[in-house]
Amino acid sequence: MYIPPAFREDDQAILHRLMRDTRLCTLVTATAAGPIGTPLPLFFDPDEGEHGTLYGHLARANPQWRAEPIGDAMAIFMGADAYVSPSWYAAKQEHHKVVPTWNYEAVHAYGPVEFFEDSQRLLEAVTRITELHEGTMTTPWQVGDAPPAFIQAQLRGIVGVRLSVSRLEGKRKLSQNRPAADRAGVARALAESPDPGDRRIAALIPLDPA
Repeated sequence: MYIPPAFREDDQAILHRLMRDTRLCTLVTATAAGPIGTPLPLFFDPDEGEHGTLYGHLARANPQWRAEPIGDAMAIFMGADAYVSPSWYAAKQEHHKVVPTWNYEAVHAYGPVEFFEDSQRLLEAVTRITELHEGTMTTPWQVGDAPPAFIQAQLRGIVGVRLSVSRLEGKRKLSQNRPAADRAGVARALAESPDPGDRRIAALIPLDPA
């Protein structure tokens, strides 16, 4: 990922938060037939391995797990994003030398990927990711709520994914390269947007203290 110095994010706590907050990421593997990508919810365990480990599953019918990966896999986590209009810059009124851009947060996790079929490991992975997403529900659904035979049948239709993270790249493009007046204009315009993603970006833009 191309990351200009102004947008580089190396704080591991922030990167881990972005990974946890991203409900759906994209798992990409390079193969002899070309790259393959699958949108997946992945569970991040920061305590397993030096840089953490990702777990998930994909459909057994998905050809990605059967294609031998070449080198490391990559999991792409996209956070909030927003279009930035040049009309929001104070600089537009001064010299008009401004153009549109896009603000966003992204994390790329790299590492060797393993696809596994063991039913016990699959059950553990499915249980952990279910607990992650059901945890905020008023009445959380649990894997144990379904009949064991039914769950075992469902497990036969999926394959587990384990990516041992060897490297993380983080980018937070939040108008840091613009003057304070331009950043304030962008933050103000996005904060007034009806789009929740725009408002999330607005709250992240660094503003000079008054």
